[in-house]
Amino acid sequence: MLKKIRNFSIIAHIDHGKSTLADRMLEITHTIEKHKMKEQVLDSMELERERGITIKMQPVRMKYKKDNEEYILNLIDTPGHIDFSYEVSRALKAVEGSLLLVDVTQGVQAQTLTTLTMAREFGLRIIPVLSKVDSPLAQTEETKEELAQLIGCDMDEVLLVSGKTGEGVEQLLCEVIKRIPAPTEEYKQTDGVRALVFDFAYSDHRGIIVFIRVFDGSLKKGDSLKFMQSQDTFTALEVGIFAPKEISTGELTAGSIGYIVTGIKKPGIVGVGDTIEKQKYLLPELAGYMKAQPVVWASIFPEDADDFTVLRQALERLRLSDSSLSFEEESSGTLGRGFRCGFLGMLHLEIITERLRREFNLELVVTTPSITYEVTYNNDKVQTIYSPSLFPEHGTTKSVREPWVDAKIITPSKYIGQIMQLLFEHEGIAQETDNFGENRTTLSFIMPLRELMRNFFDKLKSVSSGFASLSYELLDYREADVTRLDICIADKPVAAFARVVSRRRVEEEAQKTVEKLHGILPRQMFVTKIQGKAMGRIISSRTLSAFRKDVTAKLYGGDITRKKKLLEKQKKGKKKMKEQGRVNIPPDAFLKMMKE
Repeated sequence: MLKKIRNFSIIAHIDHGKSTLADRMLEITHTIEKHKMKEQVLDSMELERERGITIKMQPVRMKYKKDNEEYILNLIDTPGHIDFSYEVSRALKAVEGSLLLVDVTQGVQAQTLTTLTMAREFGLRIIPVLSKVDSPLAQTEETKEELAQLIGCDMDEVLLVSGKTGEGVEQLLCEVIKRIPAPTEEYKQTDGVRALVFDFAYSDHRGIIVFIRVFDGSLKKGDSLKFMQSQDTFTALEVGIFAPKEISTGELTAGSIGYIVTGIKKPGIVGVGDTIEKQKYLLPELAGYMKAQPVVWASIFPEDADDFTVLRQALERLRLSDSSLSFEEESSGTLGRGFRCGFLGMLHLEIITERLRREFNLELVVTTPSITYEVTYNNDKVQTIYSPSLFPEHGTTKSVREPWVDAKIITPSKYIGQIMQLLFEHEGIAQETDNFGENRTTLSFIMPLRELMRNFFDKLKSVSSGFASLSYELLDYREADVTRLDICIADKPVAAFARVVSRRRVEEEAQKTVEKLHGILPRQMFVTKIQGKAMGRIISSRTLSAFRKDVTAKLYGGDITRKKKLLEKQKKGKKKMKEQGRVNIPPDAFLKMMKE
């Protein structure tokens, strides 16, 4: 049975046609009937279909006949965006081979290099594939040569496919069977079981459903099983495969990819990278996954304080389908109780907040995203700061250190000048440039993570007319020349608007932020000052005029003292309101301030 199984994934840069190619594979193998086919069939999430990107990996089992022999092909479709590279790494550990997909209209991109390196580290067999060969903009020969050089193979080994028309997909399936090795079983002489948990989902009725790759032995419905890391035991309530919907099979044998319904409804027991075993047998634990390291932090508060428990439950539920999400409870004097959340990037933050709003009907306040800083105080105490509002006051620190990134840009050569200027504006330091195929250049550079998260990716796409691509990995912590910028409304600092910015840009940032908030904030019943404060002084200020209500309009005559009396009463009321300083900040103001 093992000889007839092939486990593989599709890896590529974003928008290179992974989901469309998977659609054609499902169609050709008759996994889904033709009348039930739709575009991006494996992208089941509403947000995925809406944005046209893959957010979650999705396994599917296909059957394909070659030379009168039936083979089982287990495919795991993966995301392409760099923010979801943790999803990709987990998928790669559950398979023996991978299709490296490159769009012939765009060529090899920066994320292509990152995913290829990851696949090689796991020892996978790589099949180079060019997609969208039917496009009138296709540069087939140039891209084929580029990809062959990158992989280190002959040009004849590069396959040509079109996910749109289905051209070359049959041959690709045959090559998957031919080139990707069948899974092996290390402990086949024992009755023990080893299965790797590479993902999981949650059902209200069935509890946690673990997605597994079985490496040794076989699992059956009703088996008594155990998680090696948490040492918790459970009974397999249902065992099955993805086709692509869950189908109960009653058993999963070695080499298979499928799911187990655990019935567990308590969070914190199941973790990706854990090994499942049968209770009676002791086999060595499988190598799991490194824990995902958050890159960006932001605080999320419910608009209504009564929704705090609902928000906690929603985050716990989301963590069951997105193990890279981390959060901890925090409290703010202005916004009440909420959660400090860690994300793998700005898109990851955007997707999670959008899912909270859509799937759980929550109205949220999201603070300005930030990164972590390592602060050494004047008394030599060292502390890691996750929130801008907790960043120390000016003059209380000896030094501040921040994370840097090692990044790579692949771009047409004519845009190098504009990109160099962009690097200068974002404190980037160019390391080296190298020719990458015809009329394309690879640019390596290092940069503070803080600056990379300051809308660098969108600006890069803008200056390169969308042709440049970016990939990066975290480096060490280095000295930082930064300070805290507070935004005060009616003389009171608002924690959600606090930011850590470069000292050289603090005046520009203060003026820009105050100006933007002045345009967003609704007028109040009293005159409201909006101020940017940093390094112990007010740097920028704008005044929001008050609503004017004519309290004398209802008077139809009489002595002038009657009007004066009402105006004096209004004046005292506005003064009292100003002293209390209650400014109404609508939730959408926080969202607008977060976006550039």
